[in-house]
This record gives sequence, C-alpha cells and structure tokens, in this order.
Amino acid sequence: MNAALTRADRGPPVGLDDIVAPSVMEALHTLRVAITVFDADERLIFANEHFGYLFRSLPSRDALVGRHYEDIIRLEAGEIADGPARQDIDDLIASRRASLFHGGYAPRDLPLSDGRIIEVKTRRTPSGGWIVLWSDVTSARHNLEHLHTAITLSADAFAFYDRYDRLTLCNEEYAALNGVASPDVLKGYGFNDIVEQIADHIIAPSDRTTWIEKRHELHRVPAGAMTMEIADGTAYLMRDRAAADGGRIVVFTDVTEHHRAEKALAEQARALAATRQALAVSKAHSVAQANYLADLATKLDQTAAAADSTKKTLLRTMSHELKTPLNAIIGFSDLLGTLADSASPDQIREYSGLIHTGGNNLLRMLNQIMDLTKISAGRYELNRQPLDAGLSLWSLKDRYDGAAGDKAIEIVVDDCANGLVVDVDETAYNTLLGNLVDNAVNFTPKGGRVHLHAARDGDRVCISVADNGPGVAETDLARILEPFEQGGRSTTDHSAGAGLGLTLVKAICELLGGTLTLQSKPGEGLTAIVTLPTK
Repeated sequence: MNAALTRADRGPPVGLDDIVAPSVMEALHTLRVAITVFDADERLIFANEHFGYLFRSLPSRDALVGRHYEDIIRLEAGEIADGPARQDIDDLIASRRASLFHGGYAPRDLPLSDGRIIEVKTRRTPSGGWIVLWSDVTSARHNLEHLHTAITLSADAFAFYDRYDRLTLCNEEYAALNGVASPDVLKGYGFNDIVEQIADHIIAPSDRTTWIEKRHELHRVPAGAMTMEIADGTAYLMRDRAAADGGRIVVFTDVTEHHRAEKALAEQARALAATRQALAVSKAHSVAQANYLADLATKLDQTAAAADSTKKTLLRTMSHELKTPLNAIIGFSDLLGTLADSASPDQIREYSGLIHTGGNNLLRMLNQIMDLTKISAGRYELNRQPLDAGLSLWSLKDRYDGAAGDKAIEIVVDDCANGLVVDVDETAYNTLLGNLVDNAVNFTPKGGRVHLHAARDGDRVCISVADNGPGVAETDLARILEPFEQGGRSTTDHSAGAGLGLTLVKAICELLGGTLTLQSKPGEGLTAIVTLPTK
C-alpha cells in the first residue's frame, strides 16, 4: 500500500462528544445532512443520527464509532446500485481514500440500489482528520435531468448561466450557434467568451462591434429582448432575463419567416407609396384618367389595409399561440429550479405535466404550419398507395379512444362495406383524418358520441366524421376553413388549437384529388365529409 495512505494505529479514538458541548451535539443530530468525522488515523469518531437514516442497512452509529473509513466504505458498498459507481471493492476504497490525501474534494454522487442518489463531500480538519458530508440529492438530480430533457426537445436554443456568469447548461441548438458540435464543450465558459465566440461564428464582421455592445446591454437589464439577423439571412429573437438564483436564462428563437414577412410588407408599402406619387403626377393629363387613377389608388389603399390587417392578425395569433406554451415551459421550469429542494413529487409531476402539455401544443401547431407551408409551396411529396378505408377508421378509434375516454365520449365505427380502397399518401391521409377526429373529440361535450363511417360513392369513397357537439352556424362554415379561424363552438378555448386543423384538412384533401364538405347547424353537431379517389 502507498506509504502516504498508510494508517497508524494509535489507540482508541477520542469521541467528538468528549470535546464538543452537548448543545452543539444536539444541533448536529437535528441536521438533514449526514455528518461523519474521522480522526487522523481515519477512524470514525462521530456520526449524527441522519447518517443511519441514509444508509439503513449499516449497523448503529455507536457500533460504527472506531471503525476505519475503509470499513465504512465496505459496508456502504452493499447499497450502491449496479453501474459505473459499483466498481471492484478494492478500487472503490482506493479512489475514495485517495480523495482524502490528494485534494480530490470535488463532490461525488453515489447512486443507491433503491433509486436514491447520495452526494459525498470531504474536507480536511485543522487537527489532521476529515469531515465527510452525505446529502440526499435525488430530487435535485431528477429535476435537473427533467429540465435537461425539456430543453433538448425544444427547437429553440437554450442556455443557463450561473450567478458568476458561467455557462452551466445548454442544448445542441445553442452549441451550434457557437460553432461547436456538443454542449459539453461550452460548459464552464464565461458569458463574455461565449458572446465573442457567437460574434465570430455568425455575425457579419461589419456588425460585430455593434452587436457585442447591444448584447452586453441586454445582459445587464432584468429582462429584455432583441432581434438579430445573421450573415446567412436567418433571424433570431433573442431573450435574456435574470433567474431567481442570480443567474441568467438565454433563449434564441428562429423568427426568420416572420422577419421576412415584415420586410416584404415594408417593401410593398414603399412600392404603394411610389405608385401613389406616380398616379398623382399622371392625374393632370386628363379628367378621365384622373378618375381612373383615383379609383386605382383607392383599391391600392384597400389592398394595403387588407395586407396590414392580415399581418396584424397573423402576428397577433402567432404571438399568442407561441407565447402561451412557451410561457408555460419557461415559467414552470423556473418554478422547478426555484423549488428544487422543497417541491413535493406531486408538484414536480404537475409542473412537468404542464411543460409536456405546452410543448405538445406548440409542436402540433408548428407541424400544422410546416405542412401548410409545404403544400402552398408545392413541396409536399406524395407516395401514393392503396389503403383500406374501413380498417383505417378502426385504427383511428384505437388511437383516440384514450383522449375520448377522459371525457366519457364514445367513438363508434359504423358498418362499412368491404373493399373500400382509397389511393392516397399514408402520412397525409392519417394527418387528414387525425385532425378531423381530434377536432370532433375536442368539441364534443362530456358523455357524447363521435361516429366514423365510410361508403362508396360511384368511383370514389366518402369518409365522414360526425359529432354531437354544439355545432356551427351555416354562415360560419366557409369562414372556419380559413387559417386561424374558429367556429362559435369554442372561440375562447385556445386549448382546442390555433384554428389551423380544418385549413390543413382542406389543403390535404385537394392535394390528394379529393374534396371536403362541412355540414352543421347550431345544436346539431358537425359532420365533415371527405371524398377521395379509389385505386
């Protein structure tokens, strides 16, 4: 054995209660952290009551006093879970004892077989002995893992800095902004270094100094945001705000499409202004031409107003639908961080459930927008194949029975003729019908029914999804097929969606060579009929 680690046997150890006042000893026993004290010969001279609570299979504290640190490690090894921490017992003892002599005081996590995680810290005492602290950090480690999973799944670039402005956690999107492949490369870097690295990687050299100054300004205020456009034309909404523990939370959101829409509308406004000026000059040529040009200017004004109204509606709707789940994700993530040491399992489950719901709502809306964008741009590729319409309805029932059951709703598949084969792209077809069934379940009241039916109509197949919800006025049927429009059935219930489901269904129907028909009256539910070509 290494001479530096050799122990000397110098007689019975002196107990801590021989040199410490009883009141202090009592205080040590009330702590929720396990404290063990070893003398210079590595013999245990004190263990508080919480140590026995953490390691329940060990002998009593009185029986452990006088045992060497090596003996304690051997006893404790029986509770360590299988994995990297459960190494060969001699190797485990050597690595743990080495931390006493070689300054390896960094905390060490011990995963126990019952699922708990114990953090071990060692410190040297002035008398040449050691103090070893044992803390149950299970909840904190699990909360950190949940937070790490949440930001990993996010499409935004997330970063967390501690109170000393050092990066402690980020996702791959944030690492990519810095030009590195893994978030682990950035951990421990200071904020100033990160800003310089991002500027070198994505900011045009001519804008570098100005951007760095604005970035530092934003980092000094309690909460702020700014939009930045990088060299390749991508635009980000960058938000930076203070956390409860003195650190900072930074989020980069890709807003390229919105930024381009703003620029296009501004260009249109400039073109309209130039057109008005040209029309004003031309008015002098003749009265008839002046009247014509005045009428044209009025129509252009109406077009500009309609474009401005569309822009405001789009931005207002997108702002609400994006901010609502994002606020839930960020807000409850903050709560998990703030309450990490005191939150109950029920609270953690509740907050993580709300984060999960917000993320799913956001993902559903983004998927709908992406599908509509692909269809509009003619980039939605179809892989047609024959599918049995009747079987697909039973698959839909199985898929949505869980959500329907939560509201005591019964999904009924009516009798369908055999051999109802449709010629469709499977992914597009499932998206189309899934949106209709999801819509029906959302708007059907508790205890209601949703009917699914398929029938032949000449050389085509008709598939219907009918609910017995509150219905929609006939005058609203055309309107609810437009983007971000919802019927009178639930205009205030934003959990039902952003008003894109029926728009996407109509677009996919037309892409597949089919049609969508809506039938409804107030109080009589809504029936959606999809007609598709057969093979």
